[in-house]
Amino acid sequence: MGYTDFAMGKTIALFNQKGGVGKTTTCVNLCCALHDLALRVLIVDCDPQGHSTSGMGINKVNAAPNTYQMLLEDVPAEKAIHKTPYGDVIPCNKDLFGSGLLLGEKERREFVLRDALAPVKSAYDYILVDCPALLELLTLNALCAADSILVPVQCEYLALEGLSELMGTVKMVRRTLNPTLELEGVVLTMYDGRTNLSLQVANAVKKHMKQSA
Repeated sequence: MGYTDFAMGKTIALFNQKGGVGKTTTCVNLCCALHDLALRVLIVDCDPQGHSTSGMGINKVNAAPNTYQMLLEDVPAEKAIHKTPYGDVIPCNKDLFGSGLLLGEKERREFVLRDALAPVKSAYDYILVDCPALLELLTLNALCAADSILVPVQCEYLALEGLSELMGTVKMVRRTLNPTLELEGVVLTMYDGRTNLSLQVANAVKKHMKQSA
């Protein structure tokens, strides 16, 4: 997938319900690569572990304003943006744990993130949202704010099982909350072309995606 495949001002959620698949690594490296192409990129870290924040060189412990304050304390998105040499970031930390309960008390609870990012969306070519691995209200906010999702899939035996569950989630979100949500693509992570396993998983994922299209 080349950067010219994206539409300008596009919000892309990096999402997989399974943890440890290289989601954050993909997010950070994609941000840096697009930034190197002189494109305007913003990472919105919605994973309470804050690994995208750390990966972009920001001390997540002291990073403020952050995603929590943007979503739950009505801090404007433009004030929560932190500049780095590799792209911009709205950081987060462990304060975001349990935020789903607080988001549930807000009006338009599934669309808090989309509404918060709306004023800054036109300032960027791409907004990359690093999602939690769990399907919770915070994740639904990311999927409702996104134009498309990019799915990191680890080359392992159970990859297709997780991918099938994920596509079910995407169809549910399309049906009920975000009818324009598209699948941007699948990124095979921890791929080693020297092993039969990686080659088999790659072929199986390609076949599965053609059938699901």
